[in-house]
Amino acid sequence: MVPEAVPVCPRHPDRESYVRCQRCERPVCPQCQRPAPVGVQCVDCVREAARTTRTARTVFGGEVTQGRPVVTLTVIGMCVAAYLLQWVVPGFTERFMYVPVLSDVQPWRFLTAAFLHSPSFLLHIAFNMYALWLFGPYLEQLLGRARFAALYLLSALGGSVGVLLLADPMGTSWLRPVVGASGAVFGLWGALMVINKRLGRDNSGLIVLLIINAAIGFFPGFNIAWQGHLGGFVTGLLAAAVIAYVPASVRR
Repeated sequence: MVPEAVPVCPRHPDRESYVRCQRCERPVCPQCQRPAPVGVQCVDCVREAARTTRTARTVFGGEVTQGRPVVTLTVIGMCVAAYLLQWVVPGFTERFMYVPVLSDVQPWRFLTAAFLHSPSFLLHIAFNMYALWLFGPYLEQLLGRARFAALYLLSALGGSVGVLLLADPMGTSWLRPVVGASGAVFGLWGALMVINKRLGRDNSGLIVLLIINAAIGFFPGFNIAWQGHLGGFVTGLLAAAVIAYVPASVRR
């Protein structure tokens, strides 16, 4: 009688294995085993299944994600870290705040200013981060992480562009520094209006919130750059319109 060959793992021929993959039925060593609903599968079958399985998508084409709102938390963490650096690193604010006159020679300020806040006004960062925490996770879940991150960064950029377009090259506004995530937050509000309309949801509460915050920008003594709010809001509207109304066949 010919003795039966000892089963070995195809990926590691020097290892005996009497456990078989539930999918391809080949021997699989402990290193190559992956838990399955029943028994185990080999790494090759798991990889093939992942390649052929369609990714779950949101109604707006983004990948469905579970768990914490990673992008929202990351942005909040970056803003808080930058705020601490503003306090402890001399010149940090001046190096990254946005000033229209420096737009052509230091273009990174268009974006970096959105992660800074007024060191002398704690409510500035507190309000922006609270607003981001309220609305960010909802939009991140609807759009998917990549689209939400793109929306936020575009809105932040649009806020600085709004300041630039409405600044007077011959006046003091050309030299006035601007910091804050308000432009990006207004962009999220603009996007949320488009998303809610696309889903047939009510926007009345959001409109009241927008009116109140827009009006505050014109009150004397607050020193708020309403131009950045407007730029971020318009950018959020346009970006969300592209995401929400693009044909489903090309939405991915």
